[in-house]
Amino acid sequence: MSNLNNVMKEFKAFILKGNIIDMAVGVIIGGAFSKIVTSLVNDILMPVLGALTGGASFNTLKYVINPAVWENGEKVKEEAAILYGSFLQNILDFIIIGACMFFMIKAVAVVSSRFHHEEEKKEEAPAPAGPTQEELLAEIRDLLKERNVSL
Repeated sequence: MSNLNNVMKEFKAFILKGNIIDMAVGVIIGGAFSKIVTSLVNDILMPVLGALTGGASFNTLKYVINPAVWENGEKVKEEAAILYGSFLQNILDFIIIGACMFFMIKAVAVVSSRFHHEEEKKEEAPAPAGPTQEELLAEIRDLLKERNVSL
């Protein structure tokens, strides 16, 4: 029973780590982002590509190895086909998602760089210039003269 308690404590510590929570949020946001990009591809880009290719839809593109067999209006044997149109659709989705992620990361890097540059400027602000060594020595000399101390 103590082994189970130890495992549960380790699991709880693992789950409550900040990195796990951040990763979970990233996965959820990534899933939502994927839906947006898939909609962009399916609902906006693919109809345009279909119009340019004479109404062809990528999802219907396939190479039939063995056609389906029908007898008396019933399908006896399923069609065996290579669905390369679906594959092309997924490649296009991947490229668009990759491009979106690339440009988002670039934008974040630019904003982050500008923010850090401004922070460095604040940190590197020159300290007020103090007196030089010669000025300090001259001041000491003048004070000693005022007090009539001979050197």
